[in-house]
Amino acid sequence: MSDSKSPRKNALGRGLGALLEDSPAKGKGKDNLLDGPKSGIFEIQLSDIQVNPYQPRIHFDKEALQELSESIRVQGIIQPITVRKLDANEYQLISGERRFQASKLAGLTQIPAFVRTATDQQMLEMALIENIQRENLNALEIAQSYQRLLVECNLKQEELGDRVGKNRTTVNNYLRLLKLPPSIQDAIREQKISMGHARALINIEAIEKQLALFNRITTEELSVRKVEELVKALNQGKGEKETSIPSMSPVRKYELSKLQQQLASHFGTKVVLKTDPKNKGEIKIPFSSATDLNRILEILDII
Repeated sequence: MSDSKSPRKNALGRGLGALLEDSPAKGKGKDNLLDGPKSGIFEIQLSDIQVNPYQPRIHFDKEALQELSESIRVQGIIQPITVRKLDANEYQLISGERRFQASKLAGLTQIPAFVRTATDQQMLEMALIENIQRENLNALEIAQSYQRLLVECNLKQEELGDRVGKNRTTVNNYLRLLKLPPSIQDAIREQKISMGHARALINIEAIEKQLALFNRITTEELSVRKVEELVKALNQGKGEKETSIPSMSPVRKYELSKLQQQLASHFGTKVVLKTDPKNKGEIKIPFSSATDLNRILEILDII
């Protein structure tokens, strides 16, 4: 790579802040920032700001937004939002949509903002990178943001790693989550299973086996280490061993165990009750002598 390109790559490696600093000074309309300061904080009318069409997050917690609104009403805006100038008195939000929406709820008419210029692709990159840097994202939201950076911003994994400050292995681990079945992805999104659980499940090739172990994780509350052990045993096994992971829930096991005890009490002897996930099975009632057999037959009302 030539020397003329290396400063840009290094700046991008610093994340969102560098993208903002390096945005080209191009605007629409006569009234733009070329005639004034290229950076700084300005008070802008909320009514002049459009929402970011590239905002990766669609849903915002209403209660948390209301709490932020109350804080802004009392304390004001502590951290300015960032916008790009489209035309005279026309701006588009780059980052800070929660502060923008909460300010509206608080009844503000103006808001402090950093004004920058940015292309549509830079808008998308900055929105996605800011989204990724949030602490409350779940693993699937991060994976989907990575995927959008790769596809919509035409980045390679190495470049993506530079943008978000992660190595290629970490990025790849997140992207692999998108190969899991929808039901498992939903569980990641709803934080019913952790990133560690999901990474272990990815190593199972057959979807039906992924789902079987996933069901066991949620019903038995298996630890990540336990799941990793089960996956390793499953991948090393052959034939019958590959199907040895039971999909029966703890509740179902308890019900069958209780039924087995009731049968044993009823017949006065040990009863063996076996069943498979398809609810097929058998009941064995052993007897120790002809007399014992007759006793059991009488209970069954056969003789």
